[in-house]
Amino acid sequence: MPHAIAGFPPQLYQTRSRQVALRDRLTREFDMVARKISEHRGTGNSGLISIAKTGQEVIDRTSVLITDKFVEVRFFVGLPASGRRILGERAAQMLCDDLPKIVDCALKYGNLDSKAIGRHVETAEDADWLRSQLTSRGLVAFVADGAILPRRSGVDPRPLAADAISFKSPDSLRVEFNCPNRGTITGMGIPVGITLIVGGGYHGKSTLLRAIELGVYNHVPGDGREFVVTNSAAVKIRAEDGRSVAGVDISPFINHLPQSRQTTNFSTTNASGSTSQAANIIEALEAGAGVLLVDEDTAATNFMIRDRRMQALIAKDKEPITPFIDKVGQLSRDAGVSTIMVMGGSGDYFDVADTAIAMENFQPQEVTAQAKAIAREYATSRTAEGGKSFGKITARVPLSESLDPSRGNKSVKLKVRDVDGVVFGNENIDLSAVEQIVEVGQLRAIAEAMVYAKEKYLDGKHTVAQMLDGTIADISKGGLDVLTRFPQGDLAEFRRFELAAAINRLRTLEVKS
Repeated sequence: MPHAIAGFPPQLYQTRSRQVALRDRLTREFDMVARKISEHRGTGNSGLISIAKTGQEVIDRTSVLITDKFVEVRFFVGLPASGRRILGERAAQMLCDDLPKIVDCALKYGNLDSKAIGRHVETAEDADWLRSQLTSRGLVAFVADGAILPRRSGVDPRPLAADAISFKSPDSLRVEFNCPNRGTITGMGIPVGITLIVGGGYHGKSTLLRAIELGVYNHVPGDGREFVVTNSAAVKIRAEDGRSVAGVDISPFINHLPQSRQTTNFSTTNASGSTSQAANIIEALEAGAGVLLVDEDTAATNFMIRDRRMQALIAKDKEPITPFIDKVGQLSRDAGVSTIMVMGGSGDYFDVADTAIAMENFQPQEVTAQAKAIAREYATSRTAEGGKSFGKITARVPLSESLDPSRGNKSVKLKVRDVDGVVFGNENIDLSAVEQIVEVGQLRAIAEAMVYAKEKYLDGKHTVAQMLDGTIADISKGGLDVLTRFPQGDLAEFRRFELAAAINRLRTLEVKS
């Protein structure tokens, strides 16, 4: 639709931040109108007009494109049928009656709520601006005063409607920004370094971390987390029993395995909790992670801590695992990688923390001084096991023949399973533990990107990091359409870290160092 007909003011789409937000809003408008009209055309996919699914996040999708000349919308039509025959008269009604109604109601600026659209665009722009300011302010995350962090349920990501408690920063961590649109905003700034989130059970520790891990995305107005923003290179880390690992140097964490098994080029088809968490960290660092997010509830206990009593019972030369507590400080000092951890069960981490935040009834208090005083009063006397430095991150080169998206001699086969995995040729890639994937469209794009990367960058020379650099750069330049032979309307933006996660979990993956 030419802009002369659509009528959207140019200031709504002149920057990338604003354009992504406007495209997101139009996808939602189209979906809302199409749902109402499709209700009158039967059940199932017959008579269905639909567009890409959206969640609480405002992200780049191929469902709506905006150029300097027109607005383009890509959607799906389930033609009404009887057996193997299309019901032509009803199909004509869909295409000639229903579709013009949807276009008229959802894609013409004059028929839309201009204030709501402006708020949608300006909210996303402010969030992007806030995220861009974090590094210069020495922060890795920001949580605005007044934010609503609790969700309705584990399967309903909308904000808690009743009895929700607004977030309020402790004075000692409060920072202020002057946003381009909303002006002054205050909230809690989480500084670079090692941050502990502590507190009793059910008081909001994991809820805060979940908001921070999704702060790499913008959110729709009314979500409650519109101004919870996180460094774009933040990666959630967890244990992942049973995942495959291909040629990862996990020696900074695990060494001297029984039977003299090597850990500098470690592979397994069935990783334990500790080896999977070690591999997840090394792979994230290999992909360029700048912040690690860890929740003790989903971490391997023996990977996180080995206390003084266990050290006394089991000598270090009998224990191959170097616990995270002895490496997290080195990560910060040697590599500039910050860590935010939910920790409710081990006060030993007080010794290594730069900042401690206690959650009580979903409200934060800074308790760094108290934690340090307790650490001095109740010294653990444990022996540090991490050596003098973190260790090196060994570059890996993926082998092209190990990424086969076809089934034998057949053509490429890709399929997604909700938001928990991808069928890649003959292989099922389980991504259920990759918690920063939020939409099924991201999985479709990741699957296509794996094929793209194989064809363009897997030549036996490009490392994992170089492959990610090239693929993401191509997408940044040409959009998600570069991934597919023909334009599609069901792809959504993903980060390099989630692409790396999918490749690393492919059970056929082979690498060389």
